[in-house]
Amino acid sequence: MSVEAAPAFDILDQRDLMIAMRDGVRLATNVFLPAQARAVATGRFSAVVERTPYGKDFALRLPLLRSTFVPAGYAVVVQDVRGRYGSEGRWRPLADDGADAADLFAWIAGQPWSDGKVGMVGTSYCGGTQHAAALAEAPHLAAVVPVDAMCNPGRFGIRYAGAFELRWLNWAVTVGNPNIAAPELSVDPANDKRSHAAAVERASSDAAGRKALAALPGRVRDVALGLPSSANDLAPAPDYRAWLVQALAHGGNDAFWTEMGISVLDHLDAWKDVPAIHVTGAYDSWAGSVCLTFAALAKAKKSPQRLLFGPWTHGRQFESFSGQAEFGPDAAIDMRAVERRWFDRWMKGIDNGAERDPAVRVFVMGGGDGRRTPEDRFFVGGRWRDFDAWPPAEGRESAFHLHPAGRLASAPAAASAPSDFAFDPDDPIPAVGGNVSSQGPLMRAGAYEQGRLDARRDVLRFITEPLEEALDVIGPVAIRLWVSSESSEMDFTAKLVDVWPSGLALNIADGIARIAELHRGEPREVTIEPYPTAVRFERGHRIRLDVSSSNFPRFDINPAAPRATNRVFHDPEHPSRLLLQVVQA
Repeated sequence: MSVEAAPAFDILDQRDLMIAMRDGVRLATNVFLPAQARAVATGRFSAVVERTPYGKDFALRLPLLRSTFVPAGYAVVVQDVRGRYGSEGRWRPLADDGADAADLFAWIAGQPWSDGKVGMVGTSYCGGTQHAAALAEAPHLAAVVPVDAMCNPGRFGIRYAGAFELRWLNWAVTVGNPNIAAPELSVDPANDKRSHAAAVERASSDAAGRKALAALPGRVRDVALGLPSSANDLAPAPDYRAWLVQALAHGGNDAFWTEMGISVLDHLDAWKDVPAIHVTGAYDSWAGSVCLTFAALAKAKKSPQRLLFGPWTHGRQFESFSGQAEFGPDAAIDMRAVERRWFDRWMKGIDNGAERDPAVRVFVMGGGDGRRTPEDRFFVGGRWRDFDAWPPAEGRESAFHLHPAGRLASAPAAASAPSDFAFDPDDPIPAVGGNVSSQGPLMRAGAYEQGRLDARRDVLRFITEPLEEALDVIGPVAIRLWVSSESSEMDFTAKLVDVWPSGLALNIADGIARIAELHRGEPREVTIEPYPTAVRFERGHRIRLDVSSSNFPRFDINPAAPRATNRVFHDPEHPSRLLLQVVQA
């Protein structure tokens, strides 16, 4: 996607402005204005705003943001959120961002260069600040493009069906610099080092505390294994420790999460009715929440809502691969061009046809030959498909029933004995790929070959015969299991896997359910909801479902679950099954 040539505006930088909020706290802000002859250009301009916890001076894509929008006649405003980097105040994740956005927008609207319209961009936490602004019904907000955005965190993204997503532990331990201990995941390790040093300086008030914080990222796996007591390792950064302790204490979607300021599904009516493109990926850590948010807003709001669902990991829309899976050049997109076209339509009124774009664009992974690419990835391939809604109305639910001896089939199981496996909290199943972000050295994001888990005896594997025809699976995934345990509390995990004729096994989606009040040996139905997907299971491939009771460090280890034998039932009275949304190929 491309945009027309931009007018020849130069860029005038106004850095380190301290803008006062309603309570007097001042937030550090950079402003970049269209200029001519080294002065602000004549006229009034819409503003493109990114509010970030990652440092207004450290954002790696800031030069691209400036060069995309300012020469085209937009102002660009980048602000450190409260309590981070150059901004005053205490950091409370996203709790203050709705009101602070409204105050920033009022300041922008009062500037002589402003036309009173604000659009917002940003990924992850920065996407969450867009939802916070919309939920606060911030005046002057005209359009948003939240990418892989934090939202509904008590349902998915931070707490997941009661479990804690440990990538957020890494975010806290690194004071918001998650790649600092994993330079291989970083776009610019030197920049990350500078950013982390500045964040440590801001988070702790004494030299000894800063020294301890600087060393903590290298110990994140030990901290994960030592929870909840190891949260005290964050004592030198009291705001971060306080948040982590609270997050660990709230397993359900209670008021701690619903009133965090970004729970769109719990405050749907409050979300300001503005045009939005919701962007996420099949291996993104927020994919489930983004898709649910889009579907709800598309029904509730009059303004156009769009969903762009690619094969990406978190914030990697510019890449054509996820983990070990290569999808081809069509998978990568230019997010700045997507944003520019959207804002040109809804803030400048340019008739570029954006309102006629399909409601849903989905990249369906698959169709490749699995060959090794020069970068040592597997060529999975794929193509884009367009739909009118999410999930696609064309989809039909197909059930794959669990059978004894590890079979997975469309026909229900006959009478049979259950399948057992052992759970040992001291030897959890290692996470191999998946929907993660901010994970640093804890794990890897995306699709990975699952062969390293084949020797595990605490995983039940159920697999189909080779498929006689290709299946396009697009939409939510659900696993309904009839289970029992020797323990009264237990986690159950499930992973959907694509097994190629060559034997290559790539993870597609995974999920967990934390279950309390189990009665010893008594069957109970539980539902596991992995994040949605869009994948073609080609003819000759096999669909596999892996069932266990841990997936570490994707999720924390259930602190209440002891060693136990767990059981999965598959008989007419207890029809355990995998449910997929199949759309005609």
